Amino acid sequence: MYPIDLKGRNAVIFGVANHRSIAWAIAQALQGAGARLAIAYQNQRLKEGIVRLVQDWPDPLLVECDVAQDGNIARAFAEVKERLGTLAIAVHSIAYASREDLAGNFYDTSREGFLTALEISAFSFIPIARHAAELMPEGGCILTLTFNASQQVYPGYNVMGTAKAALEHEVRQLAAELGPKGVRVNALSPGPLDTLAARGIHGFVDLKHLHAERAPLRRNITHEEVGKAALFLLSDLSSGITGAILPVDGGYSIMGV
Repeated sequence: MYPIDLKGRNAVIFGVANHRSIAWAIAQALQGAGARLAIAYQNQRLKEGIVRLVQDWPDPLLVECDVAQDGNIARAFAEVKERLGTLAIAVHSIAYASREDLAGNFYDTSREGFLTALEISAFSFIPIARHAAELMPEGGCILTLTFNASQQVYPGYNVMGTAKAALEHEVRQLAAELGPKGVRVNALSPGPLDTLAARGIHGFVDLKHLHAERAPLRRNITHEEVGKAALFLLSDLSSGITGAILPVDGGYSIMGV
């Protein structure tokens, strides 16, 4: 047996918006394994809902952080350092593109829409990884979330596919640079899940049905399955893995047709 025990380890998670967030599924898995968590939320509008989610947790740390500003990220990590001291785990589960850029033709993407999607969904991972690694003197694990649209065309995903391709390169680059410090960097690539962000993807319901029909497991995945996969990558059971993109998609990505 190799039980996953994260007692005594501190983690920060960016991207919890509500109970359907992938970040929340990961937070539950980590908390269940004994980790002490800091939850970074975007703004005051989301805070009340997150307070309700963690109301039964012992001494949770909630930190406001809109990643559109570098100063906000630095302040969030300063607060995490003050309260927790060091980190063993950091999770980046943030993505955004304007609704107009998730419909129609990709070639109609505006300059502003392109820059926004890349800034929030991809660039934000860089300063988060940098600040997290600075709080990992004994090494640690950093995780982000991607999607198979980085490699293949998904109608309606448009500029987010470009952002996820950039994000996956960052995983490899950061893994190479942070590896000598004992910091591992990986990504999960889940299949389609019902989340707040998914509502903005044109044809999402059809996408879910297609996945369920073509995936070898003949079903869609669950939030819990993503949480368990994250728990593995963020634990010592994956100590030899870095720079990896792990699919959690029922096998959909292996199929040619």
